[in-house]
Amino acid sequence: MRLSDGAEAIRGDLPSSATREVPVPVEAGDALDTGIDRFSTLVMVRERLASLLRTTTTPVLTIGGDCGVSLASVEHAARQHPGELALVWLDAHPDLHTAETSPSGAFNGMVLRAIIGEGTDGLALTGDDRVPLERVILGGARDIDPAEAELIQERSVATLSIDDLTSPDVLVAAVRATGASSFYLHIDLDVLDPATLAGLADLMPFGLSLDALNRAITALRGEFTLAGATIAGFAPASPEAAADDLPSILRIIGALTR
Repeated sequence: MRLSDGAEAIRGDLPSSATREVPVPVEAGDALDTGIDRFSTLVMVRERLASLLRTTTTPVLTIGGDCGVSLASVEHAARQHPGELALVWLDAHPDLHTAETSPSGAFNGMVLRAIIGEGTDGLALTGDDRVPLERVILGGARDIDPAEAELIQERSVATLSIDDLTSPDVLVAAVRATGASSFYLHIDLDVLDPATLAGLADLMPFGLSLDALNRAITALRGEFTLAGATIAGFAPASPEAAADDLPSILRIIGALTR
């Protein structure tokens, strides 16, 4: 419910004419023997978001909720930019689990793995809709489970530390190395330092500053086509507390949209 409050707080500060709401059922949903909590609800929300996205060909900013909202949005961007899309995943967690390795069964820890086409049918992307791992840049991850660390090492996933991200040139070079001409930017707000943003479910120290994030966005947009973006993970302690963080979030939205 904190994520719901966060998304609603952001929506309240955006022009109503520019926003569309995708309803998320409050009922638990069913795992359907997949090992993924609320699997049936996740599939429903993916289909609802995908249906809305099909009505536009322009870049879309998707605001969650948790990282699961990126699934349909990246799929849409990959269709709009076939074979030329890089995915920049800025997150304190790699989100590279499958149902078999996840310690929690929560899909938000499996989203990136599903986007590269690996995971459970109904959520894992397929064919040209997926983004191959060689066009993924993982940035700012500092809470990595052993199964994820093993995958990153075995598959040589491109990773950038918080220190790397303080220089926009390093991130631009990493995207350039993929050969992509466009990029999708996923931002889980827990990539930021808790001193920058308080409304986070997971307070992970030693994160990115707001200025460094916005410099990175500006640098990427200066060289590549922005195909879409996600802002996820805003979880204020209360609707009233959200007001303290909204100016920072609006600065990120401004960097993405201006």
